[in-house]
Amino acid sequence: MRYTVAILFALVVVCPTLAASPDKARPNIIFILTDDQAAWALGASGHPDAKTPTLDRLAQQGVRLTNCFTVTPVCSASRAAIVTGQYPSEVGITDYLDAKRQPHLGLDPAVLTWPRLLSEHGYATALIGKWHVGPDDEHHPTRCGYDYFAGFRVGGMTSVDPTVEIDGKDRVIKGWTPDILTDLAIDYVKTHRDRPFAMSLHFWAPHANIVQRTPDGDRTWLPLSDADWSPFESITPALPEPSYPKLDTPRAQRMMREYLASVASVDRNVNRLLHTLDALKLADNTIVIFTADHGFNLGHHGIWHKGNGRWLLTDNRGPRPNLWDHSLRVPCIIRWPGVIKPGTTADRTVTFLDWYRTLAAVAGIDVPADSPVRGRNALPVLLGRPVKQWNDTFYTQYRMWDWNQTGADLHAIRTPQWKLVRDLKHDGLEELYHLAADPDEKFNLIHSPDPSVRSALRRLDAELARRLDEVSIVPPKPLAHE
Repeated sequence: MRYTVAILFALVVVCPTLAASPDKARPNIIFILTDDQAAWALGASGHPDAKTPTLDRLAQQGVRLTNCFTVTPVCSASRAAIVTGQYPSEVGITDYLDAKRQPHLGLDPAVLTWPRLLSEHGYATALIGKWHVGPDDEHHPTRCGYDYFAGFRVGGMTSVDPTVEIDGKDRVIKGWTPDILTDLAIDYVKTHRDRPFAMSLHFWAPHANIVQRTPDGDRTWLPLSDADWSPFESITPALPEPSYPKLDTPRAQRMMREYLASVASVDRNVNRLLHTLDALKLADNTIVIFTADHGFNLGHHGIWHKGNGRWLLTDNRGPRPNLWDHSLRVPCIIRWPGVIKPGTTADRTVTFLDWYRTLAAVAGIDVPADSPVRGRNALPVLLGRPVKQWNDTFYTQYRMWDWNQTGADLHAIRTPQWKLVRDLKHDGLEELYHLAADPDEKFNLIHSPDPSVRSALRRLDAELARRLDEVSIVPPKPLAHE
């Protein structure tokens, strides 16, 4: 097994002692994925009410990516993109999977996922927590590259006393869901400490509960442990757009309190896992990646939720499909002692398609030349190296099932300066934002007569058509640019 150029640079130039030590040449990998966690929901991101001391400290010990994006802002599709390095439309999972409607739909077990690639090269691979890329036995995680699985084939459904699959059998485990998953992760680390391992820990939090509801039938994140809930129970949390017309402020504040407390439950448990790495003396040879499956809105644009957004207004709780940045941008922190410089940030654009090649490079494994994997090896970005050829423009999609909300077929091209969104099923819903001047995407310029705007629209529309053709989606007719 030979190193890629990027990993050689990391080991030899950044930390030459690692290169000289064969037992440290293959680091352990811990890939932590939360559910529905927005990039803004961290103290390190500047949120005034977030209580995430562990994750903030992790950011100080490594690098925080400020422009990390999913390529589809919904659970199943984003998770499929993470493990395959391909667009959701290329693997047939373009929206979240409903086990009742789609009991036999899932990720093709023949796909060479990065967990399988690492497993074939000597890594012990495990998924603990949420899978949601196929509910039946044919699409079980252990058929898609993971040697070991303990968790939920679909979702956790609840913040307390979850039903967890362990050794192929479902069992109800008493306790708080994030604590239970972390217990399983700690046990795995302890029993696999003597060989390189790649463990994915997929929390259910901070996803709202499915089982529990408020007395009036609304979604809730409660119950939560006293340690997580008590700091938020009585606060009046800041809202991102408190003056949004007809915003249901009491509901938004109640949701924000509960959401941030659920985020705190993740932070507390990540701390437990990191302490275990320290106690076992594994921290120095373990790369820890913390991210989320997609972003989240809570009052942003007057909605809550993700790509399948829902209005958060006094007179409207209906659907609002979207590809806004708050749905696409995710938190992303990577710690790799001795390799990644502590306390750094990286502003270049990285997407979920890049995880495959990046993790292969971390493990010193070449991706097969005939692989359909897209994306790039992002190690140079993580290491803070100048990258002349790095393209910060990316294409994103959300092809909703016909039964989900409006059945929208959303596609976007995003540059650091602009974003164009088109719905291939519904004419007249195009959106154009000048991100350089309007990062919060409040002003849709699609009908602006400004010549510079029309010129940008023309370029973006052509680039979107090219990207659609690249993934075998018939491009729509060009927009009228003049």
